[in-house]
Amino acid sequence: MLTEKFHDVLNHEGVVSVVTWTPAEPHITNTWNSYLTVTDDERILIPAAGFTHAEDDLAQNNQVLFTVGAREVEGRDGYQGTGFRLTGTARFVEEGQEFDDVKAKYPFIRKVLEITPKSIKQLL
Repeated sequence: MLTEKFHDVLNHEGVVSVVTWTPAEPHITNTWNSYLTVTDDERILIPAAGFTHAEDDLAQNNQVLFTVGAREVEGRDGYQGTGFRLTGTARFVEEGQEFDDVKAKYPFIRKVLEITPKSIKQLL
């Protein structure tokens, strides 16, 4: 599901937005492309130092919207830059090998946000 163009975007720096929500309100949290790790089975791992509002939201609703982009990757019709919107489910991980691997790279984290994509759409 995660295309070569999506992986190209992750090879360049850009802002990642993760949207979570409850009946009360939506919440958006940002991080950087360079922090993302894509597993062999296409889950996305994000080091989480904060993300406390997202954690509270996900306890009630595990659905997420996720955007990522990079100006350096050519989009459709020669457009300067491209981005993607993903939908999926998410959970926080605080133990296990994947947590240990991410924590070794980013010792400041308290948990890992694991996103399992359900759909992906190139926006530009």
